[in-house]
Amino acid sequence: MNTDKRSHFLGIKQLTLRSVLIGMLGSIIITASSMYVALKMSALPWPTIFVAVLSMALLKILGRTNINEINIAQTGMSAGAMVAGGLAFTLPGLWISGVYQPYDAATESISEWMLPKFWPILLIAVAGMILGSLLCWYLRPRFIDQEKLPYPIGTAAAETLEAGDQGGHQGALIFITLGVAAIFTFLRDKLLIIPQMINTLFLNVGVGLYLSPMAVGIGYIIGIGFTGWWFAGAILSHFLIQQLGVVSGAFADAAAAAAFNTTAAIGLMVGSGAGILLNFIYTLIQKHKQEKSKEPSASAAGTRRIRAGLIVLLAVSIAFVITVLAGLSPLVSLFILLGVLLATGMSATITGQTGINPMEIFAIIVLLAIRVFVQVDTAHAFLIAAIVAVACGYAGDLLNDYKAGSILKTNANAQLVSQIFGGLIGTVVASLALFAVVYQYGGQFGQGTDLPAAQALSVSAMVSGIGDSFVFLMAAIIGCLLYLRKVPAMIIGIGMLLSFHMAAAILLGGLIRLIIGLIRNKDTKAENTGNIIAAGLLGGEGITGVVIAILTMFSGR
Repeated sequence: MNTDKRSHFLGIKQLTLRSVLIGMLGSIIITASSMYVALKMSALPWPTIFVAVLSMALLKILGRTNINEINIAQTGMSAGAMVAGGLAFTLPGLWISGVYQPYDAATESISEWMLPKFWPILLIAVAGMILGSLLCWYLRPRFIDQEKLPYPIGTAAAETLEAGDQGGHQGALIFITLGVAAIFTFLRDKLLIIPQMINTLFLNVGVGLYLSPMAVGIGYIIGIGFTGWWFAGAILSHFLIQQLGVVSGAFADAAAAAAFNTTAAIGLMVGSGAGILLNFIYTLIQKHKQEKSKEPSASAAGTRRIRAGLIVLLAVSIAFVITVLAGLSPLVSLFILLGVLLATGMSATITGQTGINPMEIFAIIVLLAIRVFVQVDTAHAFLIAAIVAVACGYAGDLLNDYKAGSILKTNANAQLVSQIFGGLIGTVVASLALFAVVYQYGGQFGQGTDLPAAQALSVSAMVSGIGDSFVFLMAAIIGCLLYLRKVPAMIIGIGMLLSFHMAAAILLGGLIRLIIGLIRNKDTKAENTGNIIAAGLLGGEGITGVVIAILTMFSGR
């Protein structure tokens, strides 16, 4: 295969035309699924392992493949997921804040409602994708080769591919679980045969379980540690603040308790982001102290680095033009580029160290920084946040892919090309899927709706006002301190903003992982099998949810 001309598509070693095409096709499916997952669950687990197994299954069916072609295909497949995440975690704020209105058939057609909003969103998605792709390609040698950050998701993907390269069991398993989850979702959401929730009362509070394969899959993937804190946030919100707080007289009524809960949750999330930033700065200072006495070595690859820098400069220039075409001023666009440069570096570092990428928090930080220097209206504020979130999402996704590529000896340039092709089609699909889901659910987001969109609610709060500033400040300080003490304050905040039913379903997934781990004594093979089943559950419900939304939109209902 290595000597086959197919492995030099566009003159790039290991790159094949079919790996690019399969990556683009997969990106359509994964992007649409990810948009639904992000809006419905206020979370977007990395799709890396799922697409790695899917790519492996498809290319093995076609025959004459190898592990590098599979890795290049999965790089393109996962690209659009982070575009979807960046848009879903920020742009629903346009509807939450009232800048955009839900579709009204009595006053306008679907095209009249959608197209004026669609083009600016598509342009800023493309700008974020270009910035994220090229900046991380340029930063790859530092984070992967020099600092050797672990990137746990990318490492797991490489291990999965190496194990699956010996047989087709995992590919069959993921398709089976994906199909089961898809059928379950169709019966629940379309035919209404299965209820969405099991409800009961406990201490006068509505509790129960959201019947969602996707929620259980998320819980399994992130484990009992994080799901426990997520559930703790739900307990804090629904029992202590919104129930006991009202009964004890701490709050005048349920509305006051809910407002306090929302402000405190958002403060925890933003404070956690500030903790991330402080930790990043501290790490840089320590690294500088350790290395300041070392003589800079003359790199044999100096010329290549200069050439790479020129390519990145061209990409930044293109992104600058695109953001101006999207309606942002040249000065604001310049600040965005500077902010993205800093934010992607932080995002790449944090993802490499922890496997977690809070892209919307970086978006909030950059947005607040820009607003110190420039007046920005509400609509443009959300577009700024979306560009930063998409670029930071790419920082995590692409560097996870580069980590897998480093382990598997995959050509990084081939991965970049696959990522760009997958990302370009992903920007179109993500933008369309956003409007499809908004149409399906009537443009209603936030706590108590079918689309909680907790991250977008946080961004909206930063744009439209943060409620009680003292509560927000105290919560932010607590969130920052908790993060620095290794307590995931961001996940607690998300638990406070989501329903108890969803938190319970996610906790169930974490408990299943814990029990299996105890029974199988942390058997690596059992753990990998569980991750693949969980990924199938995620993909099945997410894909089916988006298909139902799109069919409903174009059926005119």
